[in-house]
Amino acid sequence: MSKQTVSGNIVDVVHKRIYKGTLHIEEGKIVNIIEHEVAETQYIIPGFIDAHVHVESSMLIPTEFARMAVCHGTVATISDPHEIGNVLGVKGVQYMIANGNKTPFKFHFGAPSCVPATTFETAGAEITVDDVTSLLANPEIHYLTEMMNFPGVLFNDSEVLAKIAAAKKAGKPIDGHAPGLRGEQAKKYIEAGITTDHECFTKEEALDKLKYGMKIMIREGSAAKNFDALISLLDEYPDKIMFCSDDKHPNDLVVGHINTLAKRAVAKGCNIMNVLRACSFNVVKHYNMDVGLLQVNDSADFCVVTDLKDFQVTQTFIDGSLVAKNNNTLLPTVNELEVNNFNCSPIKVAQIKCLATAEMVKVIEVEDGQLITKKSMANLKAVNGVLESDVDQDVLKIVVVNRYHDAPPAVAFVKNFGLKSGALASCVAHDSHNIIAVGVTDDDITTAINLVIKHKGGVSLANGKEAMVLPLPVAGIMTTTNGYEVATAYEKLDKRAKELGVQLEAPYMTMSFCALLVIPELKLSDKGLFDGTSFKFTSLYA
Repeated sequence: MSKQTVSGNIVDVVHKRIYKGTLHIEEGKIVNIIEHEVAETQYIIPGFIDAHVHVESSMLIPTEFARMAVCHGTVATISDPHEIGNVLGVKGVQYMIANGNKTPFKFHFGAPSCVPATTFETAGAEITVDDVTSLLANPEIHYLTEMMNFPGVLFNDSEVLAKIAAAKKAGKPIDGHAPGLRGEQAKKYIEAGITTDHECFTKEEALDKLKYGMKIMIREGSAAKNFDALISLLDEYPDKIMFCSDDKHPNDLVVGHINTLAKRAVAKGCNIMNVLRACSFNVVKHYNMDVGLLQVNDSADFCVVTDLKDFQVTQTFIDGSLVAKNNNTLLPTVNELEVNNFNCSPIKVAQIKCLATAEMVKVIEVEDGQLITKKSMANLKAVNGVLESDVDQDVLKIVVVNRYHDAPPAVAFVKNFGLKSGALASCVAHDSHNIIAVGVTDDDITTAINLVIKHKGGVSLANGKEAMVLPLPVAGIMTTTNGYEVATAYEKLDKRAKELGVQLEAPYMTMSFCALLVIPELKLSDKGLFDGTSFKFTSLYA
C-alpha cells in the first residue's frame, strides 16, 4: 500500500481537541500526525460505528451492507447475528463472519445468547451453552449478544447463567435487552454482568439503568425510534452513551446511518466531542474493537466531512484504503452462496379462518416508532360464523405461519396499521423468522403468504390481482442482490403499502416485531397469541 497524506481539521476524540494538521498513512496505519497550518477546511473525524445492529434486517448480506454503510462514514459495527442464528444456528453465524471477511469493513460479530428467543415459538435452530462457549473462544466473536431472556436472568435460569458465565470467562462483554425493566429487577439484571441496553424508551428507565452502572445505547432504527426521548442523556452521561440503529431497512440505509444521529444530536445542542465519542470512542473502548481513533499507530479508519454540523461525508477510509467518495461506494460486490432453511407448503384460505367463538377479541395495538405493543379489545361482528378484519375500526387480521414445517397458522388481530385494502407479508419476523402477514381479506393474506413461500423467503404485497414480492433467498431474510437494487424494490413495496392506507413509517418493520415475544405487551407467534407481560400464551377471545 502506498504512502498517503490527508490534511484538514483533525478531530481528536481521545484528547478532546480539534487542530489543523496532516495524517501520514503507511500500510494502513497512521504513522505520523503533523500539527500545522493547512489550506484544507474539511474535518477529519473517526469513522462512525453502529454500536448494535442486526445486519440481516437490512435484508443484505454483510458485504452489501458494508458497500452502502461506508458512504455515510461508517467503518465498523457491533453486529448481532441472532436473526440468521434463529434460522441456521451456528452455521448461520459462521456464514456472516465468512462473508464479512470478504470486505475491509470491520464487522464485530457476537455469539447469540438467545436462540431460540423463547420456547413459545418455532425456530429453525438452537444455539446451546456449548455452542456459545465454543463461539466465544473464537477471536472473531467479540461479545455475548443481547440477553433477551431477562426473566431467565431474574429467576436464575441455569442455561442463561451458564452463557453469561462463559462470556465472563472469555473476558468478553455482555449486551442487554430489557425493555421497561426498572428498580430492583434492573439492578439484579445488571449485576449479573450485563453491560448495555438499547431498549430504553423513556429517559426515566434509562436513568434507572445508568444508576446501576449500565451503558445506554440511543437507538434510532427503521421501526424503533428512541432518539428524541433519550438524547438529553448524552451531555449528562457522556462516557455511558452510544448510538445504534438496531434494525435498518435498505431504503433507509441509502439515506443515512449513524451520521444522521450525529447531525441531529448537534442540532439539539449536544457537545460535539460527546457526540463523536458516542459514535466512535465509547464503542471502541467498551468492546475493545480493532478500529482506529486518529492516533499515531492506529489503523487509518476515518471519514472526511465538510463540517461538524451536517456531517456530509466526502470520503471514508478503512485501514488507509479509500472505500467511499462523495456518496459513491468503492467496495465491490461479492458473489456469495445462498443458504436457507425453509420447509413449508403453500397455505389455503380455509386455514386462516377465525371461528367466532366470541365476538370480543384481544387486539395487538401497534405504535409507530416503537417495538412495544399495547393490549386492547375490539368487538368484531361475525360473518357466516367467522371473524374478519374490520377496516372501519382499523382492526385487521394478523397471521403467523411456521416456515420450518407444515403446521396450522396462528391467527389474531392487530390495530393501527391503517390498511384499507390488500395484505402485507414477510419472512422477516423477529426472532424466529416465520412468515407474518397483516391484511384486510383472507384471500389477499393467503396470496401474500404464498408469494413468500414460493420464493422461500421474502417481503410481499397482494391486493386483488396485484402481486409484488422482493425475494430473500438467504436464510429467507437476506439476498445477495446489489443493495441499491434491493433498496429500490423495497421502497416500491413500502410506497404501495402506504398508498393502500398504511400510516406507519415502516409498516414491514413494525409488522416483523409483532412476532417478537420478548417485548411486551401482546404478540403473535406461530403457536398462538402471547402475553409478553405474564410471559405465557393467552386466549384470543376476551
